[in-house]
Amino acid sequence: MRRTVFMAMSVVFLSGLFFFGPLGESAMVWAQDDIGKHPECPYCGMDRNKFAHSRVLLTYDDGVEMGFCSLRCAAVDLANNIDAAPASIQVGDYNTKALIDAERAYWVIGGNKMGVMSKRAKWAFATKTDAEAFITANGGELADFETAIKAAYTDLYEDNRMIREKRKMMRMKMQKKNKS
Repeated sequence: MRRTVFMAMSVVFLSGLFFFGPLGESAMVWAQDDIGKHPECPYCGMDRNKFAHSRVLLTYDDGVEMGFCSLRCAAVDLANNIDAAPASIQVGDYNTKALIDAERAYWVIGGNKMGVMSKRAKWAFATKTDAEAFITANGGELADFETAIKAAYTDLYEDNRMIREKRKMMRMKMQKKNKS
């Protein structure tokens, strides 16, 4: 009996660690299964769990919720749904993978780490200290959300070209492998 009570209390305690994030709000939305609801990015098919550190959860004002692997794919959706207003844009914190408010996040653009679906990375951080530490270690520039989303739109042409070339190379490898 004691063992069962101890186990139950442990589960409750550990659950609390996942649901209360560093911002004092229920910021650890990651534990609330947005990845379970949206396991793959609808534009590129990437696994959102694998890219939890860059994922975006976009909720439009009509209640429609969409999950993406990156700011790049979220930008594609925002461009395709020009008449839909976003009510909430959350992004994975690079360090903790917890969803944070994209507009309040500290963004790092560029640096020496390849971005997700983009040559020029766009990473979000819950704190300015974390963003600055990343810049010290990896380069890049500190930015706000408006600058990051504008960079995502600016980079779309080059990113799409890069993706097409990668997919072309993969098809060629598959064809060559199938001929062997």
